[in-house]
Amino acid sequence: MAFVHLDIRCLYTVLICTSFGCVLSSNTEIKVNPPLDFEIVDPGYLGYISMQWKPPLSLDNFKECTVEYELKYRNFDSESWKTIITTNLYYKDGFDLNKGIEAKIHTLLPEQCTNGSEVYSSWSEATYWTPPQGRGETKIQDLDCEYYNWQYLLCSWKPGVDVPFDTNYNLFYWYEGLDQAIECAEYMTSNGKNTGCRFPHLKSPDYKDFYICVNGSSQSMLIRSSYFIFQLQNIVKPLPPEYLSLTMKDSNEISLKWNVPRGPIPERCFFYEIILTEDYTTWVFTTMENEMCIKRTSNKSHQICLLVRSKVNIYCSDDGIWSEWSEEECWKDF
Repeated sequence: MAFVHLDIRCLYTVLICTSFGCVLSSNTEIKVNPPLDFEIVDPGYLGYISMQWKPPLSLDNFKECTVEYELKYRNFDSESWKTIITTNLYYKDGFDLNKGIEAKIHTLLPEQCTNGSEVYSSWSEATYWTPPQGRGETKIQDLDCEYYNWQYLLCSWKPGVDVPFDTNYNLFYWYEGLDQAIECAEYMTSNGKNTGCRFPHLKSPDYKDFYICVNGSSQSMLIRSSYFIFQLQNIVKPLPPEYLSLTMKDSNEISLKWNVPRGPIPERCFFYEIILTEDYTTWVFTTMENEMCIKRTSNKSHQICLLVRSKVNIYCSDDGIWSEWSEEECWKDF
């Protein structure tokens, strides 16, 4: 029986070796090498970065397996890593180029290739940063971008602190669909210096990362560049509602109604804030409808006034900018 037992163990070893193309004993550990030539590549898209690598050495032993890669990456000051698992040899994502980037990757053999448990290689690591030029206070201050009525993008800024008089700034932008970063074609200026940009009609930039770089130049010192990432639907500033009406349904109830703001924003995307003043008392309400009814506090009130403003709601964006207030509409009983 001892001879038979030994023969089965040898057969088991031969079967494993046939599967993995190597000489293994019954307790041999399966290993895989890390990816080769892992690097972070900047294609010039103002923060949209490519991480790429080559297959590890000695994959011939695992030709029947789908080899995967686990990639982790972050900006230097981030507390958490983003993690993806892919079978590709590259991955792209947006980064804040004001800060450095670090990433690491290892090879992953799934459990169906390794007799029941996942096997990882050691990590390959890479870093990338845009070497900063100029003092931090020379970069622009207070960049403010608004996507007016989901149609026209305007960005403005203030110059850096204590920069030379000849300092001027230039804005470049990119989003997926453009072949390359584009410089602003219509600057807003003050005293001959660029202070903002009016963008042309942008083709299909919604729900995509929008990348901006504002750099500067001066003959007497280096000026620090600034990088920004946002999505346009999150900085929409709608038009205010129009044609407000305020009607007494009876002695106790007021009917409020207004028109949905004009423009391309769908009606379902609006959120409203209402200020109602009854004589000397003021209330604030919010609603996603363009009408509502409320109870009067007193049927002896002599004046009731209504103001409404609009904003894109959570079903169409993550954030937004309030419109200006509508013209005031009042009911008077004198």
